[in-house]
Amino acid sequence: MTLSLIGFAVLLALCFFGVPLGFALILTGVAGFAWARADMVGQALVSFGDGGLELNMRAVNAALSMSGQQMFDVASSYSLTVIPLFVLMGALIHRSELSQDLYDAANAFLGHLRGGLAMGTITACAGFAAVCGSSIATAATISRVAMPSMRRYGYHDKLSTGSIAAGGTLGILIPPSVPMVIYGLLSETDIGQLFIAGIIPGILLTLLFFVAILIVTTLDPGTGPRGRAMPMAERFRALLKVWGIVLIFAIIIGGIYFGVFTPTEAAGIGVFAAGAFALARGKLTFRALWDSMVETGITTGMIFVVAIGALIFSNFVNLAGFTRAITEFLGGLDVSPIWIVVAICGIYLAMGCVFDSLAMLILTVPIFAAILEPLGVDMVWFGIVAVIAVELGLITPPVGINVFVVKSATDNVDIWTIFRGVFPFVIAMVALLILVLVVPGIATWLPGVMRG
Repeated sequence: MTLSLIGFAVLLALCFFGVPLGFALILTGVAGFAWARADMVGQALVSFGDGGLELNMRAVNAALSMSGQQMFDVASSYSLTVIPLFVLMGALIHRSELSQDLYDAANAFLGHLRGGLAMGTITACAGFAAVCGSSIATAATISRVAMPSMRRYGYHDKLSTGSIAAGGTLGILIPPSVPMVIYGLLSETDIGQLFIAGIIPGILLTLLFFVAILIVTTLDPGTGPRGRAMPMAERFRALLKVWGIVLIFAIIIGGIYFGVFTPTEAAGIGVFAAGAFALARGKLTFRALWDSMVETGITTGMIFVVAIGALIFSNFVNLAGFTRAITEFLGGLDVSPIWIVVAICGIYLAMGCVFDSLAMLILTVPIFAAILEPLGVDMVWFGIVAVIAVELGLITPPVGINVFVVKSATDNVDIWTIFRGVFPFVIAMVALLILVLVVPGIATWLPGVMRG
């Protein structure tokens, strides 16, 4: 346990000094695994001999062998091909300029309300997330589209950036979702059922964000003034432009729900549909295709490096006894399973302040699944609970990745302005988490119908 805590401290120190999270996980994991491996046989990893400083090469080779195997397993996993496919689908849809059409349609119906542009931003985020699956991509794309319009109509930067950063979190709750894929693979839970389970919570979170905007603009009307009301004919013309994204979402989710194809096959079909849509709009040039492929490679590489690093670090803490200690602690609590889940949510909220969402899931899901499955906890329901809890980490300090994405895509906005702006949305997400904990049917009803 002590060695594991030292490992976490070293990991945080490396991140603090600017080492990218994936590489920090790999470095700490390899060094920690070698140390724990040497300690298991009563030896030291580093010693001083006649020739000076000497390494225990047997322990080092074991650590390198383990890390190499993890890299190979992740890179060659057929199940993980769904990740680059969904990322490519989102990139193609972005190149087709559908994000602007989504925002225009949402603004046409909601812009005349107080805070309506912010509500339109949330709606556009939900729509883009429905075919993208990435919170970071959603926040970055909608930032470029929505921020100039909200500034032009006199919206305060606090509400504007807060709604974009919070709306981006819908990318990992509304299917398809990359973190849900990771969770499903690690917990051996049906990914299709996880996708279906995320639909109702995703809609509820969107509505709760609307309520948060309504409360903020009621208390301070100057933060989100009303826009002009558009004629009904103009609204429907804007709505007709987004038929493509509705069709792609319906094909993906409908095909999974009715068992026509698997999530991996759905991702391939989604890429084909997105490419066909971009081609039909005259946007699929060679340059656009090249940029989409490069963006997919960079994003997928980032995800895979974090995934590999988290698995290596997870093997280290498992060998060091951290997993066993946590399992014994949670398993020894004389409480009902729901309170164990609540305790796990508390752990996620604390980890979210310093860890990336994917790293959190990869580090913890194998541990928590081993605890919860014997207790009869529905792993589809817990998957939605875990994703919501992880979502909170995307917009809470000091890390708040979505906040930094919005900051990098927006000019002249202080980082703490964005953190103040997301606070009402954090309250809304906590409210959803409580709702799903108290009323599990919010997450389990649709998958139950699917199974039936």
